[in-house]
Amino acid sequence: MKTICWRESPIGPLGVGEEDGAITLILFAGQQPPEGYREGESPLLEEAWAQLERYFAGELRQFSLPLAPAGTPFQQAVWRALEEIPYGETRSYGEIAGRVGRPKASRAVGAANHRNPIPIVIPCHRVIGAGGTLTGYGGGLDRKRLLLDLERQNRPQKG
Repeated sequence: MKTICWRESPIGPLGVGEEDGAITLILFAGQQPPEGYREGESPLLEEAWAQLERYFAGELRQFSLPLAPAGTPFQQAVWRALEEIPYGETRSYGEIAGRVGRPKASRAVGAANHRNPIPIVIPCHRVIGAGGTLTGYGGGLDRKRLLLDLERQNRPQKG
């Protein structure tokens, strides 16, 4: 069964969806779940929300949830590379393209980022333009800025 649970968050309403024991999507306010999702609760959704609350409180730096994002093999490779970006850090589209073995595929990385079905947990907000500029984000640039600021304020101090 496909289940989605909507709750308020510091960046507005979020919907977390699961199917067959894995998180499959996170939606921002105004986005509609794909067909077949019903509103409800489950132990996994409760755990996802508990981890999101700890993340927003600055206490959680890495999620530990079973994920099942639907996408092409290239998209899957990009999303795995995103999960390797440390909390509080950013990478450029070009750096991610190189990481997945396609150094000239910055635009394709951007497209895969845009199609990331599990934002925040798969941290596509940590990808920025080559010059350090904030570029598109499915949840809007204001949310991207808030997420990056949250992580910068709470990242572990080096040294």
